[in-house]
Amino acid sequence: MAPGGMLLDYETGAVDRKGTIAPIESEKINHHRDKIFIAEVLSEDEEGRAPTEEEKTSLRRVSAKVPWASYAICVVEFAERASYYGVSGIFGNYIQRPLPEGGNGAGAPPRNTQETAGALGLGLTTANALTTLFSFLACTTPIIGAMLADLKWGRFKTICVGTAIALLAHSILIISAIPSVIQEGHAIVPFIIGLLVLAFSTGMITPSVAPLIADQTPIKSQTVRALPSGERVIVDPSRTIENMLMMYYWAINFGALFQIATSYSEKDVGYWLAYLTPTILFLLVPLALVWVYKRLVRYPPQGSGTVHAIKAFAVMFRRAGFLTALKGGDKLWNSAKPSVIAAQGGGEIKPLAWDDEFINDLRKTYNACKVFAFFPVWYIADGGLTTIQNSMAASMTTNGAPNDLLSNFNPISTIVTVPFYNYILYPFLRRHGFNFTPIRRIVTGYCIGVLTMIIGAILQWQVYRTSPCGYYATSCDVGTGVSTITVWTQVPLYWLPPMGGIMINVTAYEIAYTRSPARMKGIVMAIILLMSAFSSAIVEICSPAFKDPNLIWPFVGVGAANLIAAFLNWYFFRHMDEEEVILRRPESVSRQSRNLESVENKT
Repeated sequence: MAPGGMLLDYETGAVDRKGTIAPIESEKINHHRDKIFIAEVLSEDEEGRAPTEEEKTSLRRVSAKVPWASYAICVVEFAERASYYGVSGIFGNYIQRPLPEGGNGAGAPPRNTQETAGALGLGLTTANALTTLFSFLACTTPIIGAMLADLKWGRFKTICVGTAIALLAHSILIISAIPSVIQEGHAIVPFIIGLLVLAFSTGMITPSVAPLIADQTPIKSQTVRALPSGERVIVDPSRTIENMLMMYYWAINFGALFQIATSYSEKDVGYWLAYLTPTILFLLVPLALVWVYKRLVRYPPQGSGTVHAIKAFAVMFRRAGFLTALKGGDKLWNSAKPSVIAAQGGGEIKPLAWDDEFINDLRKTYNACKVFAFFPVWYIADGGLTTIQNSMAASMTTNGAPNDLLSNFNPISTIVTVPFYNYILYPFLRRHGFNFTPIRRIVTGYCIGVLTMIIGAILQWQVYRTSPCGYYATSCDVGTGVSTITVWTQVPLYWLPPMGGIMINVTAYEIAYTRSPARMKGIVMAIILLMSAFSSAIVEICSPAFKDPNLIWPFVGVGAANLIAAFLNWYFFRHMDEEEVILRRPESVSRQSRNLESVENKT
């Protein structure tokens, strides 16, 4: 670290007064970055030496100090997620329900009634289909965003492009919410355009944010430090990245709380205000990006790992054959290594764009991504049935509360649960000798999903039992038109999923960053989002059945699927914990080829 907080150039040692880093070779990045930033992290141990084997077992592991640039990117994520959830959280009512009779013409219902805000009046099935389409696109377009970041623009520039597209999307949504546009029946076209553009902008931003935050980690290897108290500890990059990603996850959920404001805006004023306020808040994103630009560690595009990976898999299947591909193992992976191809005299027509190390990295990434295979059933439990839950809430006694208000207990739960896990639960388990490993955390998350779906099924059954219209409660207009059960009984449906989601999602983020090579981190994050897209596709396929009197069965089916997923995760992947493969740094994992082969044979 140069005097005055300036950064040294990785190649020449010169001071870069702009505070930006534009390294060329990833090997040099890792080598010099340790030297530059250890001075900031260590106070007593000038050498910043690696811990001995004895110290690794006896010294406490701590996180390094999180740089300010990471906090700034978290502000970007907060504002982007606030605007995203602020508008998407009210899409269901906007699409499903018509303009309330006696309302103000902007979507708000008459005051002091049990009516719900609405605009288009297209019904539950259409609302579920469009909101699911939006979720699907928001989770598939990150593949495009990740490829652009890795191949052409880099993470920071890709986020900037996505920001510009998002501003356009929010502007179009505001047009669709103008009262005269809704009343004249012209709102559907700008709304769908805005919905699609917003989904695409999300795909440009989302896959690059978490890796960009983690890129700011001040250390790349374990070092020994003496605290002011005299205690010697290990400053651990894994703990540092874990803290950064927890902070990132917290920022997402702080942003999601903004749906409280938009829920009351649609209920009390109308949709023009509900879409305008997230747009104003989104302006924090470009401001934060401008501020952090000169303070950010930025890696240049290192080539699209996705394109090379697709080509490498094609070579594997062509050279090894279908049966070998099913079996996996060394024979399959070696078949795409240039050295093996050259030794066998079976050269490709064109020179291969990768080396042997890339295939090793691809193998490690593939093994990490296996854990994500069951995530779609979790994502259905964690928000996939929101439209059904909102519809259920509209069939309950609300006493003036917006029916989509309760979904805000999801981020509130996260904000409470993250520090509870970090500072109470996890330390308690460690003190008592229980190793809450990644697979154990993931399995526990699935079990929480099962409990959530049991509660949802019971609540829907009780709504049917107490509604004036019985098993046709969704569009009931008999008497009060609602069940006597209060809407606040839905709180567990939104409070419990974050308790499981932290265990599943944060673990997935850690795996994505620590187990993948530099040029594939964005792609692995995109694969996690792709699992969410698969869950949206499942919901989209099943959405025609989401109507009275069948609304109990979605909860039953998703609960059963999560129970099966919990068992299968433990059955297939528990040995990854035993062999300590997951969450190792890529450079240490590369020395565990025999473990990787064992893992593949078992899965």
